[in-house]
Amino acid sequence: MAAATRAIRQRLKLSDLVIEVRDARIPLSSANEDLQPMLSGKRRVIALNKEDLANRNLMHSWISYFNSRKQECLPINAHSRSSVHKLLDLVEFKLKELMTREPTLLVMVVGVPNVGKSALINSIHQIALSRFPVQEKMKKARVGPLPGVTQDIAGFKIAHRPSVYVLDSPGVLVPSIPDIEGGLKLTLAGSVKDSVVGEERIAQYLLAVLNTRGTPLQWKHLVDGETKGLHHELEKKPESIIKDLQNKRKKPMNKSNVYRVQDMVSEVQRTLCNTLSEFSGSLEDESDLEILIDHQFEALQKALKIPHKASEARIMVSKKFLTLFRTGKLGPVILDDVPDASDSVS
Repeated sequence: MAAATRAIRQRLKLSDLVIEVRDARIPLSSANEDLQPMLSGKRRVIALNKEDLANRNLMHSWISYFNSRKQECLPINAHSRSSVHKLLDLVEFKLKELMTREPTLLVMVVGVPNVGKSALINSIHQIALSRFPVQEKMKKARVGPLPGVTQDIAGFKIAHRPSVYVLDSPGVLVPSIPDIEGGLKLTLAGSVKDSVVGEERIAQYLLAVLNTRGTPLQWKHLVDGETKGLHHELEKKPESIIKDLQNKRKKPMNKSNVYRVQDMVSEVQRTLCNTLSEFSGSLEDESDLEILIDHQFEALQKALKIPHKASEARIMVSKKFLTLFRTGKLGPVILDDVPDASDSVS
């Protein structure tokens, strides 16, 4: 990462605009602090990717927060053509003045691991093919669910007259993460490999966040009404739901698989809602919170139908629970809190 950071710094000096991709669920925690001094002096657009996994109600507050600090911010979904169109329109607007006098422009995409930089690059390619005359065939950027897929800096031409190049770059983190909670958020969002922290600890942190925010209690009306209406809704429009789930899996899914996944989600939501409702301790007391989380692990083991005698039951619970969260099945969330107006942002 040190070598990649040096290479990124060198190319940033030549860039006319930077698209800094962050995870919409952690708008501050997913910023690389080491690069912020250089980025603050460049034309920049902060793209909050994975907006489909973030709480839209809170996203408005984040947009206002960045705008108040004169930082251009746009929530996007790198897999949505219309969303990427909006980002390109904003990039063109910010480069409009330079386009009239510069023959070549360089746009660089940067961000921490696994925030969706390469997915964004590939979407830009597809749009460029239809919007701009492109002289040569463009290669696709490699993408993957784990951090570290992009390991070098690759350039892609997306337009000419003037020529506009987009540089993809490897995700880089700071050498050390002094803030423990920030590190856990990065791990939960997939920017740090689970093995570095451990699935069980990550799941414990997620449960602590959900409990202290009272999120499971917000699922009560969903849990009460979902079971009755679920299968009717699936029968009513099964193809769209199956297609949505298929997009996230390589193997085809049938209706029974859709029922199983939705039933699992409902059971997990019901379990967490019930355990939190019955909790008589204080969420502000660390010992009480640990007791609640231990109880929830036991309840989730039953809800997820994990064998009682499994030697690594808590690990299996953690992996399944984290998968449901990361794929958005448990609902949208934003882990970072919007700072007070008096706080500064990088």
